[in-house]
Amino acid sequence: MYSVVKATIEDIQRWLAHLQPLAEMFAQCYPNTLETTVSLLEDGGTFVVTGDIPAMWLRDSSAQVNPYIHLASEDPALKRMLSGLIQRQAHYILLDPYANSFNIEPNGQGHNQDQPPAGPWVWERKYELDSLCYPIKLCYHYWRSTRDESVFTSTVHNMLRKIVEVMCVEQRHDECSTYSFQRFDPLAPTDTLLFHGRGTRTNYTGMVWSGFRPSDDACKFGYLVPANMFAVVTLGYLSEMARAIYQDEALALRAEQLRAEIEFGIQTYGLVDHPRYGRIYAYETDGYGNYSLMDDANVPSLLSIPYLGYRPANDPLYANTRRFVLSSDNPYYYEGEYARGVGSPHTPPGYIWHIALSMQGLTSIDDQEQEEILRMLMRTTGGTHYMHESFDPDNPQRFTRPWFAWANSLFGEFIYHLARQQPDWLTRLREM
Repeated sequence: MYSVVKATIEDIQRWLAHLQPLAEMFAQCYPNTLETTVSLLEDGGTFVVTGDIPAMWLRDSSAQVNPYIHLASEDPALKRMLSGLIQRQAHYILLDPYANSFNIEPNGQGHNQDQPPAGPWVWERKYELDSLCYPIKLCYHYWRSTRDESVFTSTVHNMLRKIVEVMCVEQRHDECSTYSFQRFDPLAPTDTLLFHGRGTRTNYTGMVWSGFRPSDDACKFGYLVPANMFAVVTLGYLSEMARAIYQDEALALRAEQLRAEIEFGIQTYGLVDHPRYGRIYAYETDGYGNYSLMDDANVPSLLSIPYLGYRPANDPLYANTRRFVLSSDNPYYYEGEYARGVGSPHTPPGYIWHIALSMQGLTSIDDQEQEEILRMLMRTTGGTHYMHESFDPDNPQRFTRPWFAWANSLFGEFIYHLARQQPDWLTRLREM
């Protein structure tokens, strides 16, 4: 194990000495990504699987390592792992910026019956806007934490250019994009795009079209609002790096213009007046007046708005939206004997996601709510002391994906956040 990660675990365990079950869960979950999913490659790259699927998702790999970035300046081995992941992500995006997950080598594994065919490097070619945002966030936070500019190669520069190029094309998906995706599986209707793989029609709004959600389920309406919020934040990061690292004023200005257009679209087309909650953000819209009022457990989500850095937790629009998301008016909010929280159409009806519970805790500004979430997390591991993809809130021993590293990383991030930000509150908690 990386020395700085081991030291961090020991520090947090001391804070949690009076909450031994929680301390044990943290010690098990926090290093799970590093211990079970990371491969250091001979070319200097890093390959990170999601867990029980032998492929690397751009989104998941970024999220899985996020809890370690702030430690990298203290550990050269950790820096090498993260910088290698940045290089590998850049390599993949330049191979195919529309793919969401990739193989470790060009072995043709994955969903090779999809249409149109993807290359042998691609596990799955579902275009998801957030898959272009996560690598930007990884680059930026690595740079800000380590001040290491050696990672900013010409390959990374070309990746940043390609991301902006694709986003600009997908602002006008119906007119300008050649992307389509079809999977002919009658048992998985959300794995394909309607209308010959092109998706439902959209009107120009300034936002960027996405074929699929971060759950890998097809969008109902093409403008996924939380993914566009994430784009607003990460395009700000991109413009800063373009100027500071590459002295590329043209790229910085293009990113800033795109950012302003997306923000206009969110504020103009992404808001809905709800009779119970007031003005809230929609989950999806098409620019023609149609929208989805819901939230999904996967991040970016509406619940995660402060975590993304789009708006603070006390923002009135976010507060209204959060009340909606954490209510029965959200069709994917569920309650049971052991937990209540957000689920997903990607998993069985009624199942709650550990990612959503950890995200609820990370974005909460209420101590009682955070304590309740800690208790729910502790009693829903199904006896494994690991987080899972989703679980039955009436019987937590029924769960999906026993090895899902993103959920373990985000739980670790939540506990670390509490220990660093609220140590006095945490030490006053009753035995759990």
